[in-house]
Amino acid sequence: MDEKQALGVFAALAQETRLRIVRLLVQAGPDGLAAGAIGEAMNGASSSLMSFHLGHLEQAGLIASRRTGRSILYTADYAALSDVIAFLMRDCCQGHPEVCAPALAAISCCGPGGKGMRHAKC
Repeated sequence: MDEKQALGVFAALAQETRLRIVRLLVQAGPDGLAAGAIGEAMNGASSSLMSFHLGHLEQAGLIASRRTGRSILYTADYAALSDVIAFLMRDCCQGHPEVCAPALAAISCCGPGGKGMRHAKC
């Protein structure tokens, strides 16, 4: 990920509803959620508002959609989210790995045996 791509991602996340949607989809896992379920979780937001926000997030590359029957399911793009983390951490530490330890510990909660990203601390 280069700086221009990162700016697009951060711009997409710099809005409360879109940030909440991404966090919701991360929690939902690879099965994702239907657009209607996302709207309900966003305090019953209208379908046009959800379409706007979901489109913005998809354009930024943070989520993906797929049609299943009559529904459109949305999922977090975990590879893109990993790229964002890697972009932020790429030049970390300057030879002092202990500086990055808290960030790495937070990320390790997401792996096997961890409690997942929905918990602030594992």
